[in-house]
Amino acid sequence: MVLSRVTQVGSRRRTALWVVPVPELGGVARHVLDTAGAGLPGWNLVVLCPEGMLAQRLRDMGVAVLTGHLGPAAGFHRSLRTLTQHLRHLRPDIVHSHLAYADVVAAAAALRTGVRLVTTEHGIAGDDGIYHGAPWKSQVKALMHRIRLLRADAVIAVSEATRRTMAAKWKPRRPVVVIPNGVDGHEISRRVEELRKASGTAAGAKILSLSRLAPEKGLETLLSAFALVATENQEARLVIAGEGPLRASLEKRAMELGVGHAVEFPGFVDPVAAMADADVLVQLSVWENCSYTLLDAVSAGIRVVATDVGGNPEIVHKDCLVQQNSPHSVAQRILGGVATGTAPLPGGPATITVSDMAARIAAVYEQAAA
Repeated sequence: MVLSRVTQVGSRRRTALWVVPVPELGGVARHVLDTAGAGLPGWNLVVLCPEGMLAQRLRDMGVAVLTGHLGPAAGFHRSLRTLTQHLRHLRPDIVHSHLAYADVVAAAAALRTGVRLVTTEHGIAGDDGIYHGAPWKSQVKALMHRIRLLRADAVIAVSEATRRTMAAKWKPRRPVVVIPNGVDGHEISRRVEELRKASGTAAGAKILSLSRLAPEKGLETLLSAFALVATENQEARLVIAGEGPLRASLEKRAMELGVGHAVEFPGFVDPVAAMADADVLVQLSVWENCSYTLLDAVSAGIRVVATDVGGNPEIVHKDCLVQQNSPHSVAQRILGGVATGTAPLPGGPATITVSDMAARIAAVYEQAAA
């Protein structure tokens, strides 16, 4: 049923097939959903992903979705077979891959079918140890990316920091086009204002973290910093939203620090509603490319404390960045923001609307298709 719909639309407009190897909702899924909602000018969008929440959300939006065995759980050969079958049936004008697993599978499929290939880099890190561990793994991964980029007809990065890191590590033969993640800041600001009017204000500083509960997010440092904040502001509260492998250990650590009563772990939350109820958003990641959390926080007008890494300086003012990721320096920056009530200064070049982002992606397709 979905395929017949795609064929009809494809007869009038060119088709871009997005290959996304994850079923759950996250940063890349938001990128997909936002782009699908805005539409790609002049192009029909079809998304291939594993069955899951992302596929369901896209269906709810009326977006053409193909599902099948794709991604790490399916393995390389099954993923390649799935993509190749859909390529031969759909015959898209562009295949656009997202995340490393899809990048490699799509490059192999493009060799088989000759389809035009576009790739967006969302997750490269400056420090190889963040994702790869052993140096030899980093070298193998870098070689793999250099090879698969030889097949790409266009390459996109989500920040200048991402582009520079790609150039240093992978040396792509084509120029890398920077298209930051887009956010509709006015809509976020409007929602935040409405929610704040409805809920009123409460005593005590409200500090928020929105991230996966994983080692690279610096959440243990945040807990230690909050313990210092709580000695100065006894009514302060910390919300660590999200899920991940560190949840149990973080809850235990909060109790050990004597702040368990003041720390909440609500799991997944509506990010805009959470920001409407917060004074300060803290993000202590060891690396970020183009953080939706920071983009939303700037739009929401709340104070930001973030590590000076990756694309963060392209989103928030330098006064919001922590140069030294230590509990003391983070606590001082949090307390300073609460005391002054200042919001982050206007974002840098990474602040564009969702429609702008979609239009820029479509422009890349036009060049690649030519």
